[in-house]
Amino acid sequence: MINARLACAIAIILCVPYALVGQDSPAPIVRFHTTLGDMDVTLLPNAPLTVANFLNYMNRGAYNNSVIHRSVPGFIIQGGGFQLQNHTLVAIPADAPVINEPGVSNARGTLAMAKLGSDPNSATSQWFFNEGDNSANLNAQNGGFTVFGRIVDSAGLAIMDKIASVPVPTPGPLPSPFDQIPLLNYTSGSVQDQNYVVVLSVTSLVPFPSIASNGVIGASNFGGYPAAGPGSWIEIYGSNLAGTTRGWAGSDFSNGKAPTSLDGVSVTIAGQPAYVSYVSPSQINVQVPAGVPASGLAPVVVTYNNESSVPVTLSLRPYEGGLLAPSTFNVAGKQYVAAIHASTGFYVTNGNVPGLPAAPAVPGETLIFYGVGFGPVTPGSIPVAGQIVQGQNNLATALQFNIGQIPAQVAFAGLVQGLVGVYQFNVVVPANAPNGDLPVDVSLGALTVPQTLFLPVRAAVQ
Repeated sequence: MINARLACAIAIILCVPYALVGQDSPAPIVRFHTTLGDMDVTLLPNAPLTVANFLNYMNRGAYNNSVIHRSVPGFIIQGGGFQLQNHTLVAIPADAPVINEPGVSNARGTLAMAKLGSDPNSATSQWFFNEGDNSANLNAQNGGFTVFGRIVDSAGLAIMDKIASVPVPTPGPLPSPFDQIPLLNYTSGSVQDQNYVVVLSVTSLVPFPSIASNGVIGASNFGGYPAAGPGSWIEIYGSNLAGTTRGWAGSDFSNGKAPTSLDGVSVTIAGQPAYVSYVSPSQINVQVPAGVPASGLAPVVVTYNNESSVPVTLSLRPYEGGLLAPSTFNVAGKQYVAAIHASTGFYVTNGNVPGLPAAPAVPGETLIFYGVGFGPVTPGSIPVAGQIVQGQNNLATALQFNIGQIPAQVAFAGLVQGLVGVYQFNVVVPANAPNGDLPVDVSLGALTVPQTLFLPVRAAVQ
């Protein structure tokens, strides 16, 4: 049986983002609807983590009824930190800081992230517009300020300038951090709601999700194939695919059944709902439903906020099995399989995988391999897709492991209980296996698993 630590690791492997593919779809545009007019802003592809961070706040309404709380004439106007609630300025709850992604110049009309003066990776919810060309100091200061948007047109620039022209009382009537707050029609006394420059809402103007060309592939850590089979895991890349970034949680399941929609995102494959395990603006991970055709081309469609993408075709096969072999196990161009010693729970390595001690396999021991896309099991009542596996089961199709071109005994092959769509294989290393990095070849029925994998083996010294 799989231990809890490994179960968590595999669940994360199926949910986290992998290497991004090139995107060729339109950049998203958001509208800052303020009390002084609208500014339309194009979000830039150079800062994907920052854009995802901003969209997370935007899509949960954190910026609605927020205020411009700082204005430095000729320099910047800053917001995203405080909402006006019941005549009081309330701090917007902050997510974890986002990693700094500098690169685009802090030119006039650009949108950038605010952060702490002592930490380049401290940006959370607050942003600012550059009133003028601030590249001379902001491009390098504190690791550089991440520009992630640009005002679209002169009308938007005029609204930015209009906000920037609102007076900042000196001395101000409010304490820090509001001592540089711009106030409309303010003379003296207490500040009223109508004195604030309010961002009434921030919304997307390009809601249509778009799948990138060649943007549908099998799970990267399990082979990354261009095809899939019933129960396989696939990754979908593109733009405007979601408004949040997260993997599924226990609360997303109903009676052990995986969700077909996550934060307003759903996917169909051959017209059937797929099971959505991870969403972000640029990547979605889903499990192929069991009922799709076993061959041919199937349309893949992403729907977000009730808008659907143009279909992209995916090749389907009866099986498209892949063993766990993440990029961290690729050393000097050689891809090692992520096998585990059944006796210790440690990964099998020759000492070349970063962060892992040398622990090669030995002839006669049992190793555990994990995979996806290996097809039906018996009893047939246990589904291969969309359900947390309950009960003992065995792979329905004949499976053959060869280690160093020597047939290996498969002591167990089936779906892992407590997970969704993950297979476990207990394999005995052949007693006559030689020393070295041995090739691992797997066949499933009449099909060969199309991975080139290696396993370090150390035979006993005679």
